[in-house]
Amino acid sequence: MPSRIAVVYYSATGNVHTTAEAIADGAAAAGAQVRLLRTAETAPAHALDRNAAWRAHADATADVPIATPDDLVWADGFAVGTPTRYGNIAAQLKSYIDTTGGIWEAGHLAGKPFTAFTSTSERHGGQESTLLALYNIAYHWGSIIVPTGYVDYDIIHAAGGNPYGLSSVSGEGEPSKELLNAARFQGGRLAHLAAALAPLRTAA
Repeated sequence: MPSRIAVVYYSATGNVHTTAEAIADGAAAAGAQVRLLRTAETAPAHALDRNAAWRAHADATADVPIATPDDLVWADGFAVGTPTRYGNIAAQLKSYIDTTGGIWEAGHLAGKPFTAFTSTSERHGGQESTLLALYNIAYHWGSIIVPTGYVDYDIIHAAGGNPYGLSSVSGEGEPSKELLNAARFQGGRLAHLAAALAPLRTAA
C-alpha cells in the first residue's frame, strides 16, 4: 500500500521551497502519494515589496496549495521545513502549527514519521537549533522523528553532513545538487517508513 506524504513548508526567497520539491520528488519516486503544501504568508504586503526576492518568490509560488490541518490527517508521514528566524521557526510556519491542536488532541498525528529541513543565510546561522525546534513539534504530536542521520554516509556527507536534518545556506546561492540528492533520498526514506508504520498504527 503506497504511503501518503505531506511536505509542508514556508519559504521566503526559495531555498526551502526547492528543498521541499526535492523531498516530494523522492517520496513520489518511492511510490508515495505526495502533497506539496506551503503555509500562508502572514507578513504584510509592504514587507514583501521591500525585498524583491521575497516578493518574486511569493508571486512565483502562488499556485502551490496552502496547507490545512486536514492535510496532516490525510498523511501517513510529514516533512516540515522552514527558514531559520533567529535560530528558530519562521512565524508563518508557527502560525500553521498553532492550528493543529484539534487534530493532535484527536490522535491524528501520533505514530507518523516526521522529518525536518531548513535554510539559513549563513553556514552557522542556526541550522541545528531550528531543526531541533521543529522536532519539538514532533515530540508533542507523538510523531516519530526521522533525522537524516548517516544512514547513507556518502549522500549526507556530500550534502554538508548534517545528521539532524536537511539544511542549506541561502547566502551561498541555490541548494546544491548534493543537497537536493540528499533531499530526494530522505523523501524516499520517509515514504518507505510511513508505509511500514501505517499498518501498525491502524492495528493499534
